[in-house]
Amino acid sequence: MVYMRTLIINGRLITTNEIIENASILFEDGIIKEIFRDPPAIEGALVINAQHNFISPGFIDMHVHGGGGCDFMDGSPEDFLSIAHTHAQHGTTAMMPTTLTSDKAGIMRILDCYDKTYGANKNGASFAGMHIEGPYFAMQHRGAQDPRYIRNPDKEEYDEILLKYDCIKRWSIAPELPGALELGRLVASKNIIASIAHTDALYDDVRKAMEHGYSLVTHLYSAMNGVVRRNAYRYAGVVEAAFLHDELDVEIIADGKHLPVPLLQLIYKIKGASKIALITDAMRAAATNVVTSTLGAKDNGLDVIIEDGVAKLPDRSSFAGSVATADKLVRVMWKDAGIPLTEVIRMITETPARIIGVSDKTGTLVAGRDADIVLFDDAVNVMKVFVRGKEII
Repeated sequence: MVYMRTLIINGRLITTNEIIENASILFEDGIIKEIFRDPPAIEGALVINAQHNFISPGFIDMHVHGGGGCDFMDGSPEDFLSIAHTHAQHGTTAMMPTTLTSDKAGIMRILDCYDKTYGANKNGASFAGMHIEGPYFAMQHRGAQDPRYIRNPDKEEYDEILLKYDCIKRWSIAPELPGALELGRLVASKNIIASIAHTDALYDDVRKAMEHGYSLVTHLYSAMNGVVRRNAYRYAGVVEAAFLHDELDVEIIADGKHLPVPLLQLIYKIKGASKIALITDAMRAAATNVVTSTLGAKDNGLDVIIEDGVAKLPDRSSFAGSVATADKLVRVMWKDAGIPLTEVIRMITETPARIIGVSDKTGTLVAGRDADIVLFDDAVNVMKVFVRGKEII
């Protein structure tokens, strides 16, 4: 239910730099009106007692494939809405629906579905634009991406897609492939994020990619080179390029499985919270208890198993996306990696909001921003979620 005026009191409110004790936040018509350090008296407001739990900006997941038994590649409005609602229950208030490698018809089917569903999304995390992951990837770094569809950039194909759809806000590509630099320059010129992903690139390839508009590294460490040795010589890879170039933003799957705690700590130490976005990369088994599942569309996706808290290909040769939700990312980074909570929250709110271009609307608890708000306790159990002022849970 949306109330004209809502006041949350008695909470620990998380800002960019501090946690304000005994704070209150007032929002009206879906917009934050004021933050109070002392309990105010507001006439005519619905009052919610946070009971000393944390008041946080809503979590932003800029790379998510599914959850609750659904995948965006299933391609129906019901699936889109179900995924948005599933992840909202775990604190996500905005997300970028993400494709998997597919043929052109499959990609366009999902983009059509996004356009049909966008306006109907009233009871879950809001949609912040589509993320196309693939199909222009390096075969040797495909991970769990379906090899049937991996190919080099096809100008006729991507020109048609970009001409038809305005909902595309991000495209993940292997920049060393023939034609990938041209594609990066094109998407960047359209204010679409060009992201380095599933790639055999080395340091010099990344430098060229940056010159052609690439500004983000998709799931750092996963499906890319670190230091490699060729003909006895060592070469820096994408990982080292990401560390050396302050301009590059990175996203990390902080489920504690894709990357162990020491690597999470290393990335944070080098890049800092202002350049890191936490992502789930969640597939359909997220927020379920299944032990087998499908990555991608139900009718032609890849079989996967769920064990040890992560999705894997049946031969265990690769992870196949995560089964994490956003609250798990916060818990791992704060409780396991020992990173200050304000910094962790920044990596799942303010930083992704900046990267995807919505920081004027969400990502921080500031007057004038959307009332995207999460209440959670000391164990990062989500208590309440508001999306643009509407209480979801």
